[in-house]
Amino acid sequence: SMRGKTVIITGANSGLGRAAAAELLRMQARVIMGCRDRARAERAACEIRAELGEREEAEGGGELVVRELDLASLRSVRAFCHRVLQEEPRLDVLINNAGIFQCPYMKTEDGFEMQFGVNHLGHFLLTNLLLGLLKNSAPSRIVVVSSKLYKYGEINFEDLNSEISYNKSFCYSRSKLANILFARELARRLEGTGVTVNSLHPGIVRTNLGRYVNIPLLAKPLFNLVSWAFFKTPLEGAQTSIYLASSPDVEGVSGKYFGDCKEEELLPKAMDDLVARKLWDISEVMVGLLK
Repeated sequence: SMRGKTVIITGANSGLGRAAAAELLRMQARVIMGCRDRARAERAACEIRAELGEREEAEGGGELVVRELDLASLRSVRAFCHRVLQEEPRLDVLINNAGIFQCPYMKTEDGFEMQFGVNHLGHFLLTNLLLGLLKNSAPSRIVVVSSKLYKYGEINFEDLNSEISYNKSFCYSRSKLANILFARELARRLEGTGVTVNSLHPGIVRTNLGRYVNIPLLAKPLFNLVSWAFFKTPLEGAQTSIYLASSPDVEGVSGKYFGDCKEEELLPKAMDDLVARKLWDISEVMVGLLK
């Protein structure tokens, strides 16, 4: 049971985030859905409540709350956190789930390459602004959704914003490697505070994450067939996020990387503490935490 616990999930109106929100609500948590599109989030919340049954939500003590959060805007991240800190007496779990995948070259409101800006920097600022509340609510947990595709990424400090060259696949992988390095450095900084941080890969899941991936029209039926046969459902993909957010098995476990609810090995580049520290320092400046 997650009764009496408050959970924030970014990107909770579809895919993995929606599945995790529904499951944690079923476990009686107060779930705050941090979503860019308020109307779509409200619709998703209504659907989740209908699936669970209004009575079950009322009796179980769980609650679903929608809050606007656009990770492509540092202004929006700050406004979201300001509201959380004013309204929420506690925060037990933060699930950094939202992501953008292989989009054409675009920039965030603050001028960052979109995938690095949303997947890494937006969550970096969000987590840092909520750290005080997480510490005050300890034992608490931070869950970072990464991807196995981190393996194809490199942290190029000469071109973090992809001004020199842009490859949408490599840049997605870079942002997911950044997620793991961020979780690792954060876990180091939070030792002894009662706040744990772990990252995970959900596997290949049928979500709308691939909306920017071009599949030839003739290949679409085959792709759809393959995805139904071999890809995980959002609920299956969300299992590791739910496990890291709620299971007593991982109480006190921090700085690890999981897949299918089990700890997994990382490549050396995802365990490079010097790179993790440098990325942290640069990220602090990029999001304005350090002038």
